[in-house]
Amino acid sequence: MKSWCLPRPGAMFVAKMEDVLDVYARPYDSKRPVVCVDETTKELHSTPRGSLPVQAERPEREDYVYARHGTVNVFLSMEPLAGKRRVRLTERHTKLDFAEELRCILEEDYPDAEKVVLVTDNLNTHGLHALYEAFEPAHAGRLARRLEWHFTPEHASWLNMAEIELSALSVQAIGGRIGNREELARRVEGWEHERNQRQVHIDWQFRTEDARIKLKRLYPRYKPVKLS
Repeated sequence: MKSWCLPRPGAMFVAKMEDVLDVYARPYDSKRPVVCVDETTKELHSTPRGSLPVQAERPEREDYVYARHGTVNVFLSMEPLAGKRRVRLTERHTKLDFAEELRCILEEDYPDAEKVVLVTDNLNTHGLHALYEAFEPAHAGRLARRLEWHFTPEHASWLNMAEIELSALSVQAIGGRIGNREELARRVEGWEHERNQRQVHIDWQFRTEDARIKLKRLYPRYKPVKLS
């Protein structure tokens, strides 16, 4: 049985994979920072019947009954070599929201960078077209020229280091029930501040050379060109 989430072996997959791995192998450059971006949706749930507090050798326990309060989109940008991350909350996740996230990264987080080396997955909202839908052409063009964009292969979002950081955010701060956006924002802000203060880095060890050995099955059989 085939699964849609398995990567399809072939040249397209390995070309994108090696491109991203080569980006991760670059040395730190403040003028061309490597920034990974990802997003997730957080469902807001409250516990109308309350919970039992922490006791000796017993964690806090929540009633199984919960009330829904909508969803919040969570954008996370991560600069692995600098140990910096930024989390922003939005009501939705549209091309316009993503374009605004890019604007914030370029104009607020990295205003002095010559280019931001961006790593994202292949979601249909991810692309320069989003900028031209959100901003007037001159502004969109200025933003677009400051981006060097690299896409992870389809069904290989594990290559985006921002996904690792989103997992840490979920486990450490926002994994349980949260009933409103204000509480979510408070937890996110505290988590972001603490990790940035400690400059938590991601020590990426998987290189192109490793991929050619460990993921050899995904590489196509190359066909040498016959010279006439």
